[in-house]
Amino acid sequence: MDRKDVVPNGPAFEALESDTDLLARVSRGDDAAMALLYDRYSKVVYSVSLRVLRDASAAEDILQEVFLQIWRSPGGFLATKGSLGGWLAVVSRNRSIDSLRRKKPTDQAEEMSLPSNCDLSKETERNLMAEQARGIIATLPLEQRKTLEMAFFDGLTHSEIAEMTGDPLGTVKTRIRSALSTLRKAFRA
Repeated sequence: MDRKDVVPNGPAFEALESDTDLLARVSRGDDAAMALLYDRYSKVVYSVSLRVLRDASAAEDILQEVFLQIWRSPGGFLATKGSLGGWLAVVSRNRSIDSLRRKKPTDQAEEMSLPSNCDLSKETERNLMAEQARGIIATLPLEQRKTLEMAFFDGLTHSEIAEMTGDPLGTVKTRIRSALSTLRKAFRA
């Protein structure tokens, strides 16, 4: 069975879908893929803009501009140059700075400071690790993947998972332990 023969659905699969796949869908005009990218990265874009501009309305404008850019030109991002989240943070920061430059300055340049608590290298590393984890989770056996998703994405306890699935508690624990072991080994490699 080809991957394209599988009919993925549900939020768990969408969370595992890579940014590259979503951008490919956006390039074909897929509104749902654009909505997923927006849900995934709008907070990053908005918060970076808000830190630079210190104006919620202006930050919302930058947010809209950045996602319109993705919608109009999804090929503008190159996966070989880093993660989409890191790229969006940089684009948001640059557009915000450009917006500040277009305004007439009321303060001297020496007096104006643009503090940033965002460490883009750590954010990029975190996004790369999350993308790698999504890929690894997608390769897990179905029962392990479902059990892991219920525990970590739905926040269910081992006992609750056992009740919902009808599986013995020991089986649930073993599936989660095996899935985490697979993730751990993959990240060590």
